[in-house]
Amino acid sequence: MDWHARYLQQARWTRDLRAYLFERAGWREARRALEVGCGTGAILREWAGPASLHALDLEPASLAQCGLYAPGTHRVRADGLVLPYPTAAFDITFCHFFLLWVRDPLQALLEMKRVTRPGGSVLALAEPDYTARVDEPPELRPLGRWQAESLRRQGADVGFGARLAETFFQAGIPLIETGPIQSQGNESAPGEREMEWAVLEADLADFVPSEDIQIMKRLDGQAWSNGTRVLHVPTYFAWGRV
Repeated sequence: MDWHARYLQQARWTRDLRAYLFERAGWREARRALEVGCGTGAILREWAGPASLHALDLEPASLAQCGLYAPGTHRVRADGLVLPYPTAAFDITFCHFFLLWVRDPLQALLEMKRVTRPGGSVLALAEPDYTARVDEPPELRPLGRWQAESLRRQGADVGFGARLAETFFQAGIPLIETGPIQSQGNESAPGEREMEWAVLEADLADFVPSEDIQIMKRLDGQAWSNGTRVLHVPTYFAWGRV
């Protein structure tokens, strides 16, 4: 599984949203910005402002790739629940498809708030709710249940997206904007479908028989071909000021 390609795909989904939110958050004037859970740098590579960029992740391999794809970033291997930065160190602190993987997302947001200066912005750019995944036609609905179970086994909180705004409130981060994102991905494009199936096959391999996966894959392809396929995972963003 090429995870950098997957992160690039996810970055495409939120590109317009990020451009809008970063503009409103003042990215052109920001001096220091931090991405918590930076992965391979798929988001930071697109940052065009003058800020000193800081990248944090737990995975050494991801951080090494981040150095390649987003050169010039200050990279730190650390836990998002205990950020190794002083209070009020950043103008903008953000994450992307991250909080659902954290065992205590409230604590992660409290830490993001702590390291953000007064008047600065905290952004969670994309948090999905897999419990509300929509699959049509009906014979493809098991895919959503299988994916949610697989993600739970990997440690994800599969319904976190629906609680994102509430968690900002609990962290004491006043919300400026929040809501569902409008994905910019073309789900029916062959490249998008191939990536989705690469992720699904990797996720399901340990507990769904391969023949069942291949049956679903064929049904999925037929549904896209005849125009009956619907696939939607509600995904939410939140932007607050400290």
